Amino acid sequence: MNIQHPIIMSSILFEIKNNIAHISLNRPDKFNSFDKEMTMAMQDALTTCANNGAIRAVLITGNGKAFCAGQDLAEATSDAFPGFTEVVSKHYNPIIAQMRSLALPIIVGVNGVAAGAGANIALAGDIVVAAQSASFIQAFSKIGLVPDSGGTFTLPRLIGMQRASALMMLGDKVNAADALQMGMLYKVFADEEFANCLQALAEQVAAMPTTGLALTKQLLNESFANSLEEQLNKECILQKEAGESADYKEGVNAFLEKRKPVFIGK
Repeated sequence: MNIQHPIIMSSILFEIKNNIAHISLNRPDKFNSFDKEMTMAMQDALTTCANNGAIRAVLITGNGKAFCAGQDLAEATSDAFPGFTEVVSKHYNPIIAQMRSLALPIIVGVNGVAAGAGANIALAGDIVVAAQSASFIQAFSKIGLVPDSGGTFTLPRLIGMQRASALMMLGDKVNAADALQMGMLYKVFADEEFANCLQALAEQVAAMPTTGLALTKQLLNESFANSLEEQLNKECILQKEAGESADYKEGVNAFLEKRKPVFIGK
């Protein structure tokens, strides 16, 4: 068992345990709403994940009752607020870009309300699960803003244009059960089982051939822009790469030897 002592990056808790990077949004008194400090800490945490070869999977969740309430409006209405162009381009967009380009599977555990940018950051994960009491709100329209943090890209692809349009324009709260039914989520867990189920899922993913999972993530990312012919060609290229991995060899040998495989993520 490899354990790295928790690192408090201002408003982010970061810990590596059993090859899993745990990133916890940690402003519980503010419902984990983002201010500049927190967005920069989140970017730093994701950069650490990208540069640490011991990490096999990333788990993102919120500390306290909420997952994330989006932008801290107290900061947004202060004299020090630099303006939406800088905040969106330098604070939020890099987080989404890092999450989607990270060559590791990202599990997001939505433990409570996920609103505005918080909802869209959650939906940028590779495997998104929620507690039964969690909810999602595209809150931007309530204050005259447009969705950001990749929401207008991600949400229509998850649940379809009509539902995404309605949720973004009306700002309806969506409970976890409805989010699951719509296709926003992979699974919903009972509140009392959420923490254990989330940890078990992260451990399951981290024990898998994560090089292959990273290549799968790359294919899914590129499928949004590729033609069928281009995607078929890319699958061919990355299948060759996956077939040259140590994990592929281990998987085949374990199957032939009728034993459980031990993958190393290489």
